[in-house]
Amino acid sequence: MTNLSTEQPNNVLPDITIEQLPQRLRDAATRAGWSTLMPVQARAIPYLLAARDMMIQARTGSGKTGAFLLPMLERLDSTRAQCQALILVPTRELALQVWNEAERLCADSGLRTVAVYGGVGYGPQIEALKQGAHIVVGTPGRVLDHLLKRTFSLDHLKMLILDEADRMLSMGFYPDMKQVQRYLPKRPLNACMFSATFPEYIMRTAREFIRHPEFITLSQDHVHVTDTEHLFYTVPGMDKDRSLVRLIEIENPVSAIIFCNTKAKVHYVSVVLQRFGYDADELSADLSQKERERVLGRVREGTLRFLVATDVAARGLDIPDLSHVIQYEPPEDPEAYIHRAGRTGRAGATGIAISLVSAVEKFELDRIAKRFSIAMQERPLPSDADVEAVVTERVTILLEARLRERDKLLTERSQRFVPLARALANNEDESAIIAMLLDDYYQQTLHTPLPQPREEKPPTTEPRSQRPSGNRRRQR
Repeated sequence: MTNLSTEQPNNVLPDITIEQLPQRLRDAATRAGWSTLMPVQARAIPYLLAARDMMIQARTGSGKTGAFLLPMLERLDSTRAQCQALILVPTRELALQVWNEAERLCADSGLRTVAVYGGVGYGPQIEALKQGAHIVVGTPGRVLDHLLKRTFSLDHLKMLILDEADRMLSMGFYPDMKQVQRYLPKRPLNACMFSATFPEYIMRTAREFIRHPEFITLSQDHVHVTDTEHLFYTVPGMDKDRSLVRLIEIENPVSAIIFCNTKAKVHYVSVVLQRFGYDADELSADLSQKERERVLGRVREGTLRFLVATDVAARGLDIPDLSHVIQYEPPEDPEAYIHRAGRTGRAGATGIAISLVSAVEKFELDRIAKRFSIAMQERPLPSDADVEAVVTERVTILLEARLRERDKLLTERSQRFVPLARALANNEDESAIIAMLLDDYYQQTLHTPLPQPREEKPPTTEPRSQRPSGNRRRQR
């Protein structure tokens, strides 16, 4: 694969100002109350107006939504009641957020928008799609549902936007995204991907959806791809293990190495993660040679999701596609922080280095940040309610995908359990049974290694003759 850190857009376009925007875009910006463009908008809008296929690194809250919505006002035809832009997002909350921004920017333009996502009824979504919404914002699973129901078509699509692509793949959307891809038109299609980070697995996914992407990274006002985000959470000293579990649930890393300072702590953390159902193993000097070789074998094969290790045990290891480094405690040697964090964000990719610190340990982390001029970002520790919201969203996505795979016979067979399901749901004492079944399914499904994109680079779209049709669509 090409070294992405050396790639830059061909024929670099200059940034644009709000005064240089086409008139209808200036009017929309005025309606939205914008007085100036944010950096990602000034940088990205010229490329989207030119219909260039782009991968753009932009953090949440950077203004990226406006960067891909505003050019749609210039490029879409409001007189044709057809879906011309599809925006895929990972969560219903983001779908609503993007849709609200689209409604605000598209007001008085004649362009109609709709948000489609799971967990709610199909009726209003179907009605909006049948009326010919020009811009469809949705989660991959619900978009696929509507395509299977033939509620709308992508035959007239002009723009495909994959928003927060790193989160979409970490939530297991890849199979649904590939199924949606089968409904894309066979002609050339302008596709753009926005992501906060660009790990190697995101790059592989991107090349399955965008044949020849160009890259823009908004970091320190220059174009590059290599980047490591340094985050830290201040956690109660006696609750660090539970805090780690909550962070893993929220971040849902594809792979991570978790550093501890002692062999005893390595063993404790690995046992905690295993008891919570994670694919975790430990590496310390106490392991027998046979056990060490077994763990190292899984590391080399890329089949171990979480490796818990000391600095000494992890020395010399090269873990492929490492998306996260988690420091359960700051290193005793400040230099070790650089070695730990440097294990992610390699080969032109990006990564995330997370530190868990108690109030006392925070002083040591501050000294490390000052010594090496590292911009540490403090994040609020996720609450149990935050985790509950995230896992609810994920399990809904997984179950809806599972439901789509059932044929008519299996669906008919399931009907015998509908009365029992209603009875259990309406009985507070019996609801623990449903919770147990959901938890088991979630653990078995989500905490197994995620399906990885193929290495080859297939065409961006598939010919119509290869699309599934009729009953074959329901027999995936």
